[in-house]
Amino acid sequence: MPLADQAPRLTLLGAFDLSVGGESISLPMNGQRVLVFLALHGRSLLRPFVAGSLWLDSTEDRAAGSLRSALWRLNRRHRFIETDGERLQLSPHVAVDVDAAAAQARRLLDPAEPECPSPDGLLLSRDLLPDWYDDWVAVERERFRQLRVHALERLCDRLVEAERFGEAIEAGLAAMKSEPLRESAHRALVRAHLAEGNRSEALAQYRRFKVLLHDELRLAPSPKMESLIASVLRA
Repeated sequence: MPLADQAPRLTLLGAFDLSVGGESISLPMNGQRVLVFLALHGRSLLRPFVAGSLWLDSTEDRAAGSLRSALWRLNRRHRFIETDGERLQLSPHVAVDVDAAAAQARRLLDPAEPECPSPDGLLLSRDLLPDWYDDWVAVERERFRQLRVHALERLCDRLVEAERFGEAIEAGLAAMKSEPLRESAHRALVRAHLAEGNRSEALAQYRRFKVLLHDELRLAPSPKMESLIASVLRA
């Protein structure tokens, strides 16, 4: 087996999974939380900071003991965590899917980047650990969600410019699914329908959004949306 296939892989999008050579590694929740905490910070951290952040309701000594136990279990078979005195960090050999997804998103948002990939080949369709409720996860989840929805909207516009309308609509729908009340995602989708010449679908999308926005927030679409659909409404 190639060495790259044996590298540890940490999956955080959709659900937690840790694997080595394609084999999933079972971990207790404490071990999972340490891995995720270090992966999301992306740098070395002091032990007291990690212990205090993950075991908020414990005394300093008990939190430190819980961290030592989690580290022993994590590194018993594979070295997932690098230690240097009082500092800890995720091993650089562990590939983290959310890092790859964020890199994809930043490339899509870079005006100098010519890449215009198919939505099928992206890692931007799933949320970061959606069933974890820790505050520090929620902050990172929202940061990643904002990054990916902006990237999907930009991809939708790029695909329209390339006249790849089916893929553009797929990217717009993915952005809209991520944030159903986000008007800019709906506008991207309406633009794709209009560019393809499907005015009826653009109008239907506008009307669905208008009803949703009124029912959920008692708001009306912005002037940008009204301007976008104005020609269809006049017709």
